[in-house]
Amino acid sequence: MKNTALSKIHEALGAKMVPFAGYNMPVSYEGVNAEHLTVRSGVGVFDVSHMGEFLISGPNALALIQKVTTNDASKLVIGKAQYSCMPNETGGIVDDLIVYRIKEEQYLLVVNASNIDKDWDHISEYNTLIKAEMRNISDNFSLLAIQGPKAVSAMQSLTSVELGSIPFYSFKVADFAGVDYVIISATGYTGSGGFEIYCKNEEVEQVWNKVMEAGANFGIKPIGLAARDTLRLEMGYCLYGNDIDDSTSPIEAGLGWITKFEKDFVNSTALAKQKEVGPKRKLVAFELDERGIPRQGYDIVDEKGTKIGNVTSGTMSPSLEKGIGLGYVPVDFSKNGTKVFIKIRKNQVPATIVKPPFYKK
Repeated sequence: MKNTALSKIHEALGAKMVPFAGYNMPVSYEGVNAEHLTVRSGVGVFDVSHMGEFLISGPNALALIQKVTTNDASKLVIGKAQYSCMPNETGGIVDDLIVYRIKEEQYLLVVNASNIDKDWDHISEYNTLIKAEMRNISDNFSLLAIQGPKAVSAMQSLTSVELGSIPFYSFKVADFAGVDYVIISATGYTGSGGFEIYCKNEEVEQVWNKVMEAGANFGIKPIGLAARDTLRLEMGYCLYGNDIDDSTSPIEAGLGWITKFEKDFVNSTALAKQKEVGPKRKLVAFELDERGIPRQGYDIVDEKGTKIGNVTSGTMSPSLEKGIGLGYVPVDFSKNGTKVFIKIRKNQVPATIVKPPFYKK
């Protein structure tokens, strides 16, 4: 079990620690609902240092990224980031990730913690002929996500950069919390604004302490991974291992908007055909019409009780106080307003297909 550079601090703060993707991570502090609402209305800080980071450099860096990801990284300029995914050879997704263009010939790929080794091997396989420079810096860097509508105001005193002027999916390399060079990005995973801080492991304790100090007057609190999950689900954002995996295509998962067929990438011919013909199933968002909590793995059934799909993510929304979830259903059941049922134990609880996000500011 790996620890992040802040594990002892989390334990000292009374966090409930759990194994997650091979790391000892804080799942909650004072409780999921309270932490969730802190981020929605104020400001909270997550330690997400378990995420993986790869540096891809050199004259062939772009060619490698273009081959292994679905989005068009040639559109990136220095200071911009892009959400993307890596398709496998059989129609599924190796991982979803964020691509940052750091320099003219250098990119940072931020990947999911549970997929670090798998992603590295996959990219390396395609790099055999392309020969870009690859560095796995995951074990050397930490990542904090400072999220919520008060994040900018709370943190502005810690940097010379105008935080509110960093556009969505953009970043600055600048000073923060007494550290001269960190990446300050605005990619978000909560839907409530804020930004992320990438720094070296030996710097993160200082950054954490100054963040908590600067945010004290704004009610900042540490937030665990459980609230991160409910926050992202209210936005309808996919979580790898739940809503997307090696068996789900980006077309089925509603990620056609990051799948650009103007270029050649892994399995692009088959995915283009799937887009043209149309997938047989789709990832949909649903709200329960009655009381209940949908959970991952629950059956989605039709009015006759016939199974038509399964829940991939589900929770009781702290913001909306109703059951919400994502799941795959046949295309015929994917239209907004369609009525389905979620099988919760012996009950078939009615639900309605809706357009995400569930939470609207």
